[in-house]
Amino acid sequence: MDMRKLGRTDLSIAPIVFGGNVFGWTADEKTSYALLDAFFDAGFNTIDTADVYSRWVPGNKGGDSEEIIGKWLKQGRISRDKAVIITKVGSDMGPGRKGLKADYIIEAAEASLKRLQTDHIDLYLSHWPDPETPHEESLAAYAKLKEQGKIRHVGCSNLDATQLQASLDAAAKAGLPRYDVLQPEYNLYARDSFEGPLADLCIKEDIGVITYFSLAAGFLTGKYRSKADTEGRARENRVAAYLDDKGLRILAALDKVAAETGAKPAEIALAWLLRKRGVTAPIASATSLSQLDALINSLKLSLSDDAMRLLDAAGE
Repeated sequence: MDMRKLGRTDLSIAPIVFGGNVFGWTADEKTSYALLDAFFDAGFNTIDTADVYSRWVPGNKGGDSEEIIGKWLKQGRISRDKAVIITKVGSDMGPGRKGLKADYIIEAAEASLKRLQTDHIDLYLSHWPDPETPHEESLAAYAKLKEQGKIRHVGCSNLDATQLQASLDAAAKAGLPRYDVLQPEYNLYARDSFEGPLADLCIKEDIGVITYFSLAAGFLTGKYRSKADTEGRARENRVAAYLDDKGLRILAALDKVAAETGAKPAEIALAWLLRKRGVTAPIASATSLSQLDALINSLKLSLSDDAMRLLDAAGE
């Protein structure tokens, strides 16, 4: 497995990150363990989660994904130093538990560490911008956690170029740790928010980029072709939003490349991301071992320049 350096951090990650949002949602505990075992057996090493996963599921309280990962780590099948664990803070966890105030970051980190059953988080991300909290306050909290050895590196998610630049300026001015990793939404369908100034800034500042919704909530697997295909599915509302003219053009382009290469649409969509400038590794989820095969196979697929142009044009 060819590892990729994640920005300026000392983390080396495999080119696909496992999206832990499915744990405790569309993958129960037993299935989650099997998926993690197979993922690491294949040579991958990085899991992405968040404190809020999967609070949206009736009966869940948040932290469910972290708890499953923690129980899996506790089994000792993989030594802790072989796993890169990414989690996030800032999403709504209930009254008084949201945002990036310093006290709350410290409190939330302790809770995540407990659920993950580990003494450190490899990469801790601000999940969303918090306009009510200065960057300096949040970064100072992360600095304290780093000094205590409870987190190793700091990153952010969902910041635009202006916000990310402001955070870098604040870190430099105050002598605080900066965001060294960005987690943006980016895939064949959703491109505008990352391509351009944000990608340019990440490349200029050597910021690692791990993309979320890399398969557009499963739309880019090709299994959703009509509104009827989405009915009753866990991601029904989100996937249905992609079923417009642009989405159908992308599916047609994926089908054409699939016919030429023998690869599945999901493999092609991930291989496309792996060739995009500025991207370190896409995050992708799986809820079965057969879906996990698509993640593995995407690394074996080398898209031609013609295929890249076709896919680029479809999603413009």
